[in-house]
Amino acid sequence: MLTSSPLLLYALVAIIALILLIARYKLNPFITLTIISLGLGLVAGMPVNSIVSSYEGGVGKTLGHIALIVALGTMLGKMMAESGGAERIARTLISKFGEKNVHWAMVCIAFLVGLPIFFEVGFVLLIPIAFNVARRTGTSLLLVGLPMVAGLSVVHGLVPPHPAAMIAVGEYHANVGKTIFYALLVGIPTAIIAGPLFAKFIAPRVQLPAHNPLEDQFIHQDGERDLPGFGITLFTILLPVFLMLLGGWADVLATKGTLANDLLHFIGNSVVALLIATLVSFFTLGLARGFNRETILKFTQECLAPTAGITLLVGAGGGLNRILVDSGVAHEIVSLSNVLHLSPLLLGWIMAALMRIATGSATVAMSTGAGIVAPIAMAQGYPHPELLVLATGAGSLILSHVNDGGFWLIKEYFNMTVAQTFKTWTVLETMVSVIGLMLVLALSLVI
Repeated sequence: MLTSSPLLLYALVAIIALILLIARYKLNPFITLTIISLGLGLVAGMPVNSIVSSYEGGVGKTLGHIALIVALGTMLGKMMAESGGAERIARTLISKFGEKNVHWAMVCIAFLVGLPIFFEVGFVLLIPIAFNVARRTGTSLLLVGLPMVAGLSVVHGLVPPHPAAMIAVGEYHANVGKTIFYALLVGIPTAIIAGPLFAKFIAPRVQLPAHNPLEDQFIHQDGERDLPGFGITLFTILLPVFLMLLGGWADVLATKGTLANDLLHFIGNSVVALLIATLVSFFTLGLARGFNRETILKFTQECLAPTAGITLLVGAGGGLNRILVDSGVAHEIVSLSNVLHLSPLLLGWIMAALMRIATGSATVAMSTGAGIVAPIAMAQGYPHPELLVLATGAGSLILSHVNDGGFWLIKEYFNMTVAQTFKTWTVLETMVSVIGLMLVLALSLVI
């Protein structure tokens, strides 16, 4: 086996190469991750005939779980979009908060709506509401939109049953119920600081163009649309969270080995919980809203195509995880962390942050960081895997830049320049990452 210095050097070079090839030379991230993974295996001295099988094993293990989560979460999000459920939640909360406090309403909306779906899906789902709220209240789109994306981002990286968080839950063998509880303790103040408070500070300092071409496409949608009730919509969105919480506390609610205990664990499984919620949405947000079975089938089929790219990226990140482990890099990181006395929490944050900067994908960063750090944490006997999930999730959100699809989504919809996007969105994401880590470290001192 090679000494630690060459292996760690090779891993560092691989990460730098990822950044350059994706950000500078605009190569396809999936192809780049595959090439870098196989190349790292070669230079690290892995047997040639085992490199591809190692990579494929990592891809398969990752996709075996996350592909189901992505598919079901996307279907649930599609039903929310088509039924008008998200708009109902928005209108209700805005009416409760008042027009002067719309930035607080938007962060709450995003926190709720973003639970089962990817950031990009949630953003496209909510941006028409943001345009309408900004126009109706006469406020800056940044004051309305930044709290919205802060809420979506925090949920994306920290809170199960979001697919990204569920990957780390699986890698660390964390308890889902406890992870949700801790994620709310960390995520709510993080979203408040990086969302409404930061938006109040930065909105007056960034002058957007008077006319936003994309806004015109959505304003007219704020008509007399028949929307579902607030209660039934909220019930449908929060159902998978409730079921997973039941599963997480199954051993408290029922004696181990009993049928009741087994059933609670079963329905609390993330796949089963999302499956149940999605099936319920077909009725509450589908049939009950006048959609027929053919229309619901069409919704569930057409919404899956956009998820193919992110699913492949997540799989490729899992392949890189396996190469890092099988090549001995992860073992050397264990040794180095022992020498430097690095906390597993800090190590998870650093690894995810490096992958986030390299690939631009928070989901890939979270899955890769968790894959690297999980065996290290287990070797050290770290007692709080739920906090590892949160620390890794926080690292996966740092420094969104030009290799992140979300960066360009924010830029185009908010009609900002690249510099303005760095000043607002990139700073917001970095705040979420750093504040999240600080709160996780603080929480680790009291549990």
